[in-house]
Parts: sequence; C-alpha cells; structure tokens
Amino acid sequence: MDDRIKSIIDEMEKVAEDARATFGEMSGDQLNWKPGEKSWSIAQCLDHIIRSNTEFYPEFEKLASGTRKNSFWENYSPFTGWGGRFLIKAVSEDSKKAKAPSKAIVPPSDIGADIVERFCSHIEEVNRKIESVADADRKKTVVTSPFLSVFTYSLDDAYSVLVEHSKRHIRQAKRVMDGEGFPQGSSAAAV
Repeated sequence: MDDRIKSIIDEMEKVAEDARATFGEMSGDQLNWKPGEKSWSIAQCLDHIIRSNTEFYPEFEKLASGTRKNSFWENYSPFTGWGGRFLIKAVSEDSKKAKAPSKAIVPPSDIGADIVERFCSHIEEVNRKIESVADADRKKTVVTSPFLSVFTYSLDDAYSVLVEHSKRHIRQAKRVMDGEGFPQGSSAAAV
C-alpha cells in the first residue's frame, strides 16, 4: 500500500477517533438535538456521512472484483479534473451551505444513540474498501458522482472528497454543541 492510500486511511481513522472522543459519551437526546427546524443534529450529521459514503460502495466493489471499466463519458468528460477540484473545494469550505443532492442521503430526524459506534464501524468499513482497491490506478480511474451523473472525477479525487466531506460534517456536528439550548448533562460537560 502506497503513502497516498495510507494517508487517506489515516485521515478517515482520525475522523472516527474525533467523533468517538467528541460525541461518544453523549445521550440520545444530545445526539438528536437540533439547533433549529432546518438544522441537522449531531446524529444526522454522522448518519449523512454514512449514507453518502455508502453510495460509493458499488464502485469500490467493481474495482475490487476487477470488473469495473470507465464508461465512455468517464473517459472523455471534459469536466473530470475540474469536477474533482470543484467538489473537493466545495466540501472543504464550511462557509457555503449546500443541500444534500439526493433524498437518499438525507438522514431521518430521530436516530438511535448507537450512531457514534455505527459511524466508527462504518469508517473502518470504508477503509477496508479503500485498501481492497489500493492497486487501482487512481488517476486513470474516473468515477461518476452517485448524486449527479454529469459530474466525473478521478478515483484519487473521490478519496479526497470522502475525507473532506466527512471532516466538514464532523465540524458541523461540533457546532451543534455550541447552539443555544443544547442539552447539557454530565456527558456533555466531559466533551
């Protein structure tokens, strides 16, 4: 496994460790508290990351089985380099709010208190999938966004998107704790 893959896996592990350290002792009420009607709770942020990352699983599975080939569009899309850079920048910036591009990745309102452990297990699963395709040519393998079919980007950029998108929503979840009215408790005080 090369340094780039190790770096991606390390970054994803740090995201999971941060989530566990920050939210792991919180109650279900704290995890599901929303600062406003149109805002997401901590649990929703974590669930959204799981839902979004899972959309990439079919690509990982095809790559791992050796059955995946770039489509005609993926080979000739003039947007591939630009698309990757745009998406990485968009998910890295907290100042720009974006709507989830698919209802499939919008989390429900009430999520079980086990969400932190499910999230951390999910990150381990994502890392195993990345490891399973570590030999894929990350520059020549072009993927189509599971959310917007005109959007293409390299597998290497897809890895960066996974990391930056996860970090973005962890930062969002942390801001929830600063919201006026966030339920305080012995577990919240320890965070």
